Amino acid sequence: MGTIRIIGVPLDLGASRRGVDMGPSTLRIAQLADRLRGLGHEVEDVGNLRVPDRASLPPVESPLGFLSTITDVCRDLADACALAVREGSAPLVLGGDHSLGAGSVAGVATAFAEAGRRIGLLWLDAHGDLNTPMSTLSGNVHGMPVAHLLGHGDPGMARIARPAPAVRPENVVLVGIRDLDPAEREHARRFGIRVFTMREIDERGLRAVMDDALALAGQGTDGLHVSLDMDWIDPDEAPGVGTPVRGGATYREAHLAMEMLADAGRMVSMDVVEINPVLDLYNRTAELAVGLVGSAFGLRIL
Repeated sequence: MGTIRIIGVPLDLGASRRGVDMGPSTLRIAQLADRLRGLGHEVEDVGNLRVPDRASLPPVESPLGFLSTITDVCRDLADACALAVREGSAPLVLGGDHSLGAGSVAGVATAFAEAGRRIGLLWLDAHGDLNTPMSTLSGNVHGMPVAHLLGHGDPGMARIARPAPAVRPENVVLVGIRDLDPAEREHARRFGIRVFTMREIDERGLRAVMDDALALAGQGTDGLHVSLDMDWIDPDEAPGVGTPVRGGATYREAHLAMEMLADAGRMVSMDVVEINPVLDLYNRTAELAVGLVGSAFGLRIL
């Protein structure tokens, strides 16, 4: 892997609860770049994408009213991620809410497609993010990126990748899911993706689940994009998230997943999203995230 290119996306338009726009700053304060350089990586931090401030936009009834603005941000992010890949760098995207995944994954997929290659997607999250504007109960756009990456939902957001859709359903794997809307359950079946719930992790263990997830996402692909929502981890360990759900991955399970990613050597890009410092304790969640990114990029105990 060449240079790691850090791209901040202070986006909170896709969520009802404010605060995740400060996520990129908390990760930088927790010395993310220094941690990666200490592992021997070259790191380039290109700063934050320009994201309109919520207060500067006309008021809306729900985040769905910001969909066109979010799509514009995702297009800009896709361009930035595609450029990074073309230049031999690995995009490391700091969020911000998870709606940005519709842009980061699309950009990496676009650059790979230009070279006749394709990517798999590993989505680590408490939620499925499989809603569309027609199915959503909350109006929260951060609950929609996976559906759009598969080509469903709003045409503008679903067609950011060139060609679209960004990923094939057989190479999309969700891990650690424990909170799905009824429509998302139906979409998971209809879209044809593999969803590993927390029950499967409880029954089979994280290692077995990750082995299967890596095999599915990697079959016939040339690299993996990993999208890590910090609410994937139990809120006892990661309290600073906007939509916490009890019963998530433990501290060691989360590190094991990242260590297995590093061992596999297939990861080409990564998101770290949904850190809300307003709800955090002493920047605990951001510091945990920095440790997990370190494990994903090669940090070892021995």
